[in-house]
Amino acid sequence: MAGTFELSTDASGEVRFRLASSDRRVIAASQGRTTRAAAHDGIGSVRTRAAVAELVDRAE
Repeated sequence: MAGTFELSTDASGEVRFRLASSDRRVIAASQGRTTRAAAHDGIGSVRTRAAVAELVDRAE
């Protein structure tokens, strides 16, 4: 099963999204956005960029 993007509103009224795996573990979380439309734009950006992102391994 694929992951899901979940929208929520925080205590200050900002809209946030997170990407969760099929077992509901959080993979990524956004900063607060002022509108739902801005959160949707952020999700679109993640979808586009993740597909072509390079791996930079800084682990030791």
